[in-house]
Amino acid sequence: MQPHLDLAYWLGLVTSLVLPVLVGLVTTRVTNAGWKAVLLLFLSTATGFVTEYAAPHPSGYSVGTAAVLALVSFGSGVLAHFGFWKPVGVSAKAQDSFVKAA
Repeated sequence: MQPHLDLAYWLGLVTSLVLPVLVGLVTTRVTNAGWKAVLLLFLSTATGFVTEYAAPHPSGYSVGTAAVLALVSFGSGVLAHFGFWKPVGVSAKAQDSFVKAA
């Protein structure tokens, strides 16, 4: 039997890579970086647990696997933010998207 990744895991990974942009959409430039990190951690944790719940398992749901997926999701999100989204300017554009002229 050859191991493979289910669709749920791939969707979880893609979601993890997009989470920093989502954090940028719901925060502003003046929001403390610590709060942004906490929000990303919360969303990553939710992504990990939902991904594990959505994946088909013959042996049942595993909290340990969900925790590992949450850590992978957070790490992927941080790496995507600093490695791709921030250098190309997507993070700044996301944070400016809901700014209204006063």
